[in-house]
Amino acid sequence: MSTTPPEGTGPAEPVDPTSTPPHDLSKPQPPAAPPAPAYGAPVPGGPAYAAQPGYGAPVESNKSFVATWLLAWFLGVLGVDRFYLGKVGTGILKLVTCGGLGIWALVDIILTLAGVQRDKAGRPLAGYEQHKKLAWIITAIGFILGFAGSAANQATIVDQLDTSSAVVVVVEDAAL
Repeated sequence: MSTTPPEGTGPAEPVDPTSTPPHDLSKPQPPAAPPAPAYGAPVPGGPAYAAQPGYGAPVESNKSFVATWLLAWFLGVLGVDRFYLGKVGTGILKLVTCGGLGIWALVDIILTLAGVQRDKAGRPLAGYEQHKKLAWIITAIGFILGFAGSAANQATIVDQLDTSSAVVVVVEDAAL
């Protein structure tokens, strides 16, 4: 940088050789570039805020509530409901542990009926609001019939044990 001013111009000011000369404001200037959009601002021509994932109401899954509920009810011990939702890791664990000895399968039925069960992407299941009442009623009837059938079967077995007597069969050698 040069620090020596020309003769009679005053004190020396550093001159930067890479700087551009100031614009002549008497001439028309080209329009300035628009500022870059701020973080989170909508992209011009793009979707509005409410249409973006993560904003507003959650987007429903393409996985059905009814299918998940039925799979959890009938094949939950094998983890089929988890595989259906795309949760392969927990599906394998549920398969290997026989549905956590039935406890995990029961918990998954309750989670599905309560509307807490989500697909792999964390989206709520499609059709929950339309079918939840009927699913709860059918599940309650199924549990009541299951408990009643189990109790009746247990009573029948106990009655048979109390009234049965030992039978001894004697086989003799017969000469032919």
